Amino acid sequence: MKLTGAQIMMQVLKEEGVDTIFGFPGGAVIDIYDELERTDIRHILVRHEQGAVHAADGYARASGKVGVCLVTSGPGATNTVTGIASAYMDSIPVVIISGQVPTHLIGNDAFQEVDIVGITRPCTKHNYLVSQTEDLPGIIKEAFYLARSGRPGPVLVDIPKDVANKNIDFKGTTKVKLKSYNPTYDPNTRQLKKTAKLIENAKRPIIFAGGGVILSKASAELTEFARKTQIPVTTSLMGLGAFPATDPLWLGMIGMHGTYRANMCTGACDLLISIGVRFDDRVTGKTDAFAAQAKIVHIDIDPTSIRKNIPVSIPIVGDCKISLNHLNRLIDNIDLGDISKKREKWFNQIDQWKNTKPLAYIQKDVIKPQYVIDKLYELTEGKAIVTTEVGQNQMWAAQYYHFDQPGHFITSGGLGCMGFGLPAAIGAQVACPDKLVIDIAGDGSIQMNIQEMATAVQYSLPVKIVILNNGYLGMVRQWQELFYKKRYASTLIEHAPDFVKLAEAYGALGLRATRPEEVETVLSEGLSSPKTVIMDFIVEKEESVYPMVPAGAPITEMLLV
Repeated sequence: MKLTGAQIMMQVLKEEGVDTIFGFPGGAVIDIYDELERTDIRHILVRHEQGAVHAADGYARASGKVGVCLVTSGPGATNTVTGIASAYMDSIPVVIISGQVPTHLIGNDAFQEVDIVGITRPCTKHNYLVSQTEDLPGIIKEAFYLARSGRPGPVLVDIPKDVANKNIDFKGTTKVKLKSYNPTYDPNTRQLKKTAKLIENAKRPIIFAGGGVILSKASAELTEFARKTQIPVTTSLMGLGAFPATDPLWLGMIGMHGTYRANMCTGACDLLISIGVRFDDRVTGKTDAFAAQAKIVHIDIDPTSIRKNIPVSIPIVGDCKISLNHLNRLIDNIDLGDISKKREKWFNQIDQWKNTKPLAYIQKDVIKPQYVIDKLYELTEGKAIVTTEVGQNQMWAAQYYHFDQPGHFITSGGLGCMGFGLPAAIGAQVACPDKLVIDIAGDGSIQMNIQEMATAVQYSLPVKIVILNNGYLGMVRQWQELFYKKRYASTLIEHAPDFVKLAEAYGALGLRATRPEEVETVLSEGLSSPKTVIMDFIVEKEESVYPMVPAGAPITEMLLV
């Protein structure tokens, strides 16, 4: 059967279960787009290629599938780099397909030629330049296999125009076999038995879960493990939703803006069971002081993450879901005794930390951003998929919207990429058309990719955008207030758009609240609308996110007011 490279690519994409592609066309991919038009794969036309990768990222997190985006060569490809880096830092399975100039022009500084393979090598799990059409089906299959297996991540496939056009005899695809790539899924049982013994003897244990638990679909196993052992649970920002926030064992998020009780527990625990985490600096603070009294168990599928930042007592390389299943079976066979009696002092101490320094604010005459999130949580009953931009809005969302389910909090954690939330919300809404999807944003970061409002409106995606509008680049301003004597250098946002009129210009609904008593009304109207909605909340200008751990300090040394 004679097929062009573009036709082969569409066939392989369908074999991989692809039903949606986010992208932006151009000369180098025009033949691929022509073939895409003939398939039943849905294409979402974004307004900027960065938005395409973020949308594919949001789609992947909400659906559990591999996200896919398609862009042209040169500037189309380079515009994806920020989105690729964000997906790479957060281990999100995305396949990026970029066009390239014809093979005979590569290296000649041809129009819209750029070495995107070289540029993205440091921020992809793997990437390919396809030199022959015959190699294309195998490479596409490998790309999806690499993106979703082991520690997931973005994979880029760069396809020259002549490779996409050439006709070849296509005999179908074969199963992927990579001799040099064999992720370890099954954990070492001896290490797990050692862990079970530590659990049996621990008096002050906690569990620290990360995004790896969500990516491996191990939330049910984690919850079973915590409840069986009666061990309190904290998570990283990326791990929110891995354990129900309404469970009595929940401590809240750990780290720079974590809860007082989670950070204090980490400092005082005698056993820290870490699952699917990488001990990011925003979690650990001063590494020498992190969990200094504890034996640390670290379970992760990526061996390079273990002992990279924090020394551990028991390293366990393996898939989180498989490892937790094994642990749950081991625990059934050991005598935990009267857990509540053994750890009575520990739980009393945790309750004291929780009650003396809870997350709190005082709502008076000016809208507090925390109040907006509180009301949003109340009105949605915690069931919405929430994406965020980056900065104060992200941290308030993490603190005050309580996530009971995995895949319901979608944020740029590792890279901290402003402009992530809106396109990610679009991707999540495409993946979950029947769910409520909300982007919690700041007035600075929402403008980074505001053009994707047109994408949401064009495809009738009822994404809700909640803007916490304080007139500043809020998180940088907070640091300037605390550590730079209130020299607000270039953080005041002047001449910001009227977001209500901007929403209307895009064909969306725009709403605004300027007083506390308007918050619930605006949220109710916006959430019930079938349209794309911007809700602009004029909040306290110099409100800060607390608790806060200053850079380089131990996480037990928090600024609380």
